[in-house]
Amino acid sequence: MTREIAVVAFAQTVHRRTSDELSEVEMLMPVLHQVLDRTGLKTADIGFTCSGSSDYLAGRAFSFTLALDGVGAWPPISESHVEMDGAWALYEAWTKLLTGEADTALVYAYGKSSPGSVRDVLTRQLDPYYVAPLWPDSVALAALQAQALMDAGETDEPALAAVAARSRAAAEDNPHAQLRGPVPHGDYVVRPLRTGDCPPIGDGAAAVILAAGERARELCARPAWIRGIDHRIEAHGLGVRDLTDSPSTRLAAERAGAFERPVDTAELHAPFTAQEIVLRKALRLGDAVAVNPSGGALAAHPIMAAGLIRVGEAAGRIHRGGSDRALAHATSGPCLQQNLVAVLEGDPR
Repeated sequence: MTREIAVVAFAQTVHRRTSDELSEVEMLMPVLHQVLDRTGLKTADIGFTCSGSSDYLAGRAFSFTLALDGVGAWPPISESHVEMDGAWALYEAWTKLLTGEADTALVYAYGKSSPGSVRDVLTRQLDPYYVAPLWPDSVALAALQAQALMDAGETDEPALAAVAARSRAAAEDNPHAQLRGPVPHGDYVVRPLRTGDCPPIGDGAAAVILAAGERARELCARPAWIRGIDHRIEAHGLGVRDLTDSPSTRLAAERAGAFERPVDTAELHAPFTAQEIVLRKALRLGDAVAVNPSGGALAAHPIMAAGLIRVGEAAGRIHRGGSDRALAHATSGPCLQQNLVAVLEGDPR
């Protein structure tokens, strides 16, 4: 890479079960103001803007165009959108800055999951010929993955409950988390997954600002430099995959340079407890690594923003001096189908 690019600011909403009184624009605007205020930038100072969201959640086509009212698209701006989690919008913005066509970028993502049935909406990600007509929902597919791990002897129900308990205990220090502190593990949703093994349904938004080179040092006392970032995808057919492993995550991590030196922090986008087991193995994370100190997706899971939040939380720890080298992971699709890995570093102390 010929340019150094860093995350210089991060902001997110307080994630809630419902936000019926707010439109997507009303939910997003305070976050955009916060992230700009943290750098002193104005909208006119941003060289490129990229967003991530889903028309399926909004229930209307080209819904992202309405969110541009919150950004301010006049005078005309350089703007793009991905129908994916905002982590993939960050990837596009990163490549844009690498070209030298911009020095700063605003990346934001949002999702309102509360109006409809998320378990049904996410079936639209499935193979439309062989799987989608059967209507297996997202929890049922995650339960298949959890059962495969148990059958392979790699986990059990008490171990999954411990993942949930640790994540939500960590979220006690996160004022933005939807679920904090001791949460009953609850009844079975789909065996072997209980309520506590599943992410909360909620609404939320997040935004980050990227900057290149010396511009990043001007905007942030300790920028979180993106040392590597890569994303990979598994086969679409669930029957041809080993659900106990994630080779796409491992390959993305390798290409991002995650295995070159140890990381001290990992923010993993693991909506279900069993998926953390899979990701820890694929990413070779030992007990010395602080995994999801923010509480992770088990504490707050605004769809289309949760992956970008993992990058932002990892960057935030570097900004505050709580981490020197962090890994951020984002996923999309059933059973960890698509995976993105970013490696962030702070300047030497």
